[in-house]
Amino acid sequence: MHAMARTVHDRLPFLASPPPARERGRNPSLAEMLRLVGAATVDPAAAEDDGAASAFSLSLPLPTTPGHGMVGVGGSAGVEIGRSIQFRLVFSNLTYSVRTKERASPGGGGGLRLPMQRRCDHATAALHAHAPRTRALLDGISGEAREGEVLAVMGASGSGKSTLIDALANHISRDALKGAVTLNGEPLTGNIIKSISAYVMQDDLLFPMLTVIETLSFAAEFRLPRVLSPAKKRARVQALIEQLGLCAAANTIIGDEGHRGVSGGERRRVSIGTDIIHDPILLFLDEPTSGLDSTSAFMVVKVLRRIAESGSIVITSIHQPSQRILGLLDRLILLSGGRTVFSGPPSALPTYFAEFGFPIPEDENRAEFALDLIREFESLPTGTKPLVDFNRTWQRMHAPSHGSADADLWVPTMPLKEAISASISRGKLVSGSDVAGEAASVHTYANPFWVEMKVLTKRSAINSRRMPELFLIRLGAVVVTGAILATVFFRLDQSPKGAQERLGFFAFAMSTMFYTCADALPVFLQERYVFLRETAYGAYRRASYVLSNAIVSFPPLVVLSLSFAFTTFFAVGLAGGASGFAFYTLAILASFWAGSGFVTFLSGVIPHVMIGYTVVVAILAYFLLFSGFFINRDRIPGYWIWFHYLSLVKYPFEGVLQNEFGRGGECFVRGAQIFDNSPLAALPDAVKARVLASISSALGVGIGADTCVVTGRSVLQQTAVTQLGKWECLLVTAAWGFLFRLFFYFSLVLGSKNKRR
Repeated sequence: MHAMARTVHDRLPFLASPPPARERGRNPSLAEMLRLVGAATVDPAAAEDDGAASAFSLSLPLPTTPGHGMVGVGGSAGVEIGRSIQFRLVFSNLTYSVRTKERASPGGGGGLRLPMQRRCDHATAALHAHAPRTRALLDGISGEAREGEVLAVMGASGSGKSTLIDALANHISRDALKGAVTLNGEPLTGNIIKSISAYVMQDDLLFPMLTVIETLSFAAEFRLPRVLSPAKKRARVQALIEQLGLCAAANTIIGDEGHRGVSGGERRRVSIGTDIIHDPILLFLDEPTSGLDSTSAFMVVKVLRRIAESGSIVITSIHQPSQRILGLLDRLILLSGGRTVFSGPPSALPTYFAEFGFPIPEDENRAEFALDLIREFESLPTGTKPLVDFNRTWQRMHAPSHGSADADLWVPTMPLKEAISASISRGKLVSGSDVAGEAASVHTYANPFWVEMKVLTKRSAINSRRMPELFLIRLGAVVVTGAILATVFFRLDQSPKGAQERLGFFAFAMSTMFYTCADALPVFLQERYVFLRETAYGAYRRASYVLSNAIVSFPPLVVLSLSFAFTTFFAVGLAGGASGFAFYTLAILASFWAGSGFVTFLSGVIPHVMIGYTVVVAILAYFLLFSGFFINRDRIPGYWIWFHYLSLVKYPFEGVLQNEFGRGGECFVRGAQIFDNSPLAALPDAVKARVLASISSALGVGIGADTCVVTGRSVLQQTAVTQLGKWECLLVTAAWGFLFRLFFYFSLVLGSKNKRR
């Protein structure tokens, strides 16, 4: 140990001059601890404690300030005197490993190798190249968290902070996680922890165009039961805004890169507020202070302090807290490589490291000192094993004996269900609970299906309405495309070339509907993580989200369809009059509906925008290839015919062809026109007349220069569009849209299992 100390002192020169012995052994006074947790007044007589005993060996005097608890063996300051805690979360020997592949380097070792040796080395390397290895992300982590306390997990990047939070929040499969997590001595099942807890992710996942009060109000609609009156929900939102310190920003939008909104610290507090609107018993947070300045980070932790004092257990990971943030924490777990190197109150850090042989200098931030020391040990051959071993010994030395007053104070007196009922009666755990506080059980969802769908639809509509540029750009693309097509195919005549040009127009127009829908790909991808966060703890059903998504997306499709139809139908000179225009518009709308459903489904399967665009463009190109325009159905090879029937472009394309050519009475090729597009087109009219007369006599049918040879129905037969009628094609196209939204639902069910394996 002394050799290790010398090595670390050599690497950390600032440790060479330890503080005086009196300061090394000094416990923080009660007045200092009360100031750190924000107490307004302190009894001066209680601030004279300057003993040299360890924080774990002597209990400090009980404070007389109301609202603060006993600071003793646990160093906690969050439990009222005279009332034992109702909730105690205990985790023991948590171990979680993942498989890794360690690739061997063939021929390693250097030097001259004989051919036989090289072959043996290559064979050995090939044998072990893909051998599965395991890496422990958590290795025997134990600890506890109590009602009214803030437990922080600290460590360098890759130390296992987020993994431990995920393990406690049931985000790791119980099959992969070893060890036990209990609340009041009872195992935490998935349904229970989902109902009584909340998880705040590291990223602020919010709708950018909603204001702070709207964001929290929608969260209240999702998480608070329907039996609560709107007035009580508004009161809960207002109380939460005051608790989060967001009164000045209540009517400011959240904002994003293109819209100025709230500050980073306010945004983080709003993100926390959306998850604690129902006042959960357990609150898990993954680095809530990451990316914030010191003042904003301190404000966030003060909010967590107030949440804990309201009767919750707060467990958070934190990277490098300042000295005043440390003063707001009740318990601290230091991790290194998935193992515990310290567990206890932050006030015990000086004593802990002094007893280890590395006292913390007076002017040094305790958290920074601990992280620097751990980092130095990690660079040594033995790693942090000395610290891990010392922590185990130190915990055994200072642990309260079983049956002592200090140990018995922290034992919950009620079973879990009774404690939950008691919390509900005090106003905790509003979501899905009986308002009178009589229910001992909690429900999965706070609201019925139709209420969820209504709230989701309203929220999406507000967010979309405040970003009109997204729809206007899409509308502009459709109108410009329609205008180009209208001018290129302007007033098509009834001739052989006119028939062929109509086929080209319809093929391009129908495929354009689907390609335009690719613009909707980022919509769900932007909401994906908001959706995962909200559904992870039962804010609403996935089916509600799918239906509301379809409802919100449909009105814009109607506007796009009418715009394209009015732009092209009359300019191109399509047949059918009012009924033909109506069917043409419905075919475009069905194409938009099927295309948006297809793109929405892909957005649920492919989480990356660029990959999604590549896949969408490629598949739509295949759909167009097999639609029947480039090659007729009866000419497609048998081994590819299945793709023809899966093509989304096939059905609207055939539908509009039926609408244009299937009416009867139209003639696209007359007797004199059969010579067009052939070498005989240059013959004089008199010669053409004699040729027609010869053909007539040979066939026994009178064919003159004006005789109709090819009708619209003949065009359909030539293009092999004969299997389905136009209304059947329309229904199949619409059915594809519903089917892809059903696939989207299943992709959400299968893809939103946010648990590690």
